[in-house]
Amino acid sequence: MLSILANRTYRHLFFAQVIALVGTGLATVALGLLAYDIAGADAGAVLGTALAIKMMAYVGIAPIAGAYADRLPRKSLLVAMDVVRGAVALLLPFVDAIWQIYLLIFVLQSASAVFTPTFQATIPDILPEEEDYTQALSLSRLAYDLESLLSPMLAAALLAIINFHWLFAGTSVGFIASAFLVMTTILPHRTAAAKKVQGVWEKTTRGMRIYIKTPRLRGMLAVTLAAAAGSAMVIVNTVVIVKEMGRTQGDVALALAAYGGGSMLAALALPKLLGKTNDRNLMIFGAGVLTLTLTGLGLVLPGIGDEALWFVLLSGWLFMGMAYSICVTPSGRLLKRSSNEADRPSLFAAQFALSHVCWLIAYPVAGQVGAQVGMASAFLLLAFLAGVGSILAIFVWPRSDPSEIKHAHPELPADDPHLIKHGSDTHAHQFVIDDLHTSWPGRL
Repeated sequence: MLSILANRTYRHLFFAQVIALVGTGLATVALGLLAYDIAGADAGAVLGTALAIKMMAYVGIAPIAGAYADRLPRKSLLVAMDVVRGAVALLLPFVDAIWQIYLLIFVLQSASAVFTPTFQATIPDILPEEEDYTQALSLSRLAYDLESLLSPMLAAALLAIINFHWLFAGTSVGFIASAFLVMTTILPHRTAAAKKVQGVWEKTTRGMRIYIKTPRLRGMLAVTLAAAAGSAMVIVNTVVIVKEMGRTQGDVALALAAYGGGSMLAALALPKLLGKTNDRNLMIFGAGVLTLTLTGLGLVLPGIGDEALWFVLLSGWLFMGMAYSICVTPSGRLLKRSSNEADRPSLFAAQFALSHVCWLIAYPVAGQVGAQVGMASAFLLLAFLAGVGSILAIFVWPRSDPSEIKHAHPELPADDPHLIKHGSDTHAHQFVIDDLHTSWPGRL
């Protein structure tokens, strides 16, 4: 997997991603402490609202960014968004009111909603070979998992010698370092001419329309719903479950490490697994494991003692981490396979927005049901949500899902950007379905 770092451009972008992730992890810890400093016992409500604002920014801003990203130089856009995020991080230590937290979080996450899908859509152009791109996806997943493990540990070490406000400075340094690394890359120019679409609404929703009309992507979104159900339970309720057992903050970190460790193990194994089976079967399998694990934990939670529950929880979090990684890591492959170069930014932005709708559903369920009704009910309701996603994926994602399907377009000119020459074939088209392709036999 590490051999892919021999590509200089990808290497610089990867380390830019890693540094920015570490900065984001520090900000997450510091923001929790800032919220407690301002709101006291209401800090949880403040953080919950901030998280909802983050999701709304992702859902609302990403499609617009994807629609117009092709008009701007990618390198300049990525650098500008890193600079914006770095500047916001520097302002956070001076916050003294809750509304200021909400405003700055919205600006910060709006910049991330532009940066992330643009960054993701750039990688397939740098690594056009699917095997290389698969390794890059696994390495990226590994970076996210390492961040979830290392950032809290780094923050804890720094807090022993500095005030938490200085963590925001570390966040800002991370974003600026990321911008510098992006500046040192040479990103490929787009060669495909984007289709002319009249009107702001048509252009903004183009990625969404392609996404929703593509069967494999609808199936992937259903799997993402299952992934969101599992990860929301872990992110929102781990601290509550562990604390109610009478355990320490170190045990909270250990439980989260079990989840992150499972995700890392799956990410390391995925390149070989994807060489032996297809994305559909593997991702639906991961969604099924999440459903079964959530159900099992919900059923055993009320009937066992704390000591037994601790080992059950660690095992469950390990399996859920593995299943989560299986569900989400291959997504980039499917997006690449389902788009041409001109449509790729808007399609990645659509995935970014739609996937976060799933978390916008799952987070309140995990938090409110766990607090108001009980953890067992939260487990079972999220298991139901994951099960719905798994079943939908089975039915909407075709079993026969070739990478490319050849078909004729006699009504289109030979130089239309949606047509691709393949040897002696006049027209062959990748499995991209947009407003030109509304009658896909047996699929729609």
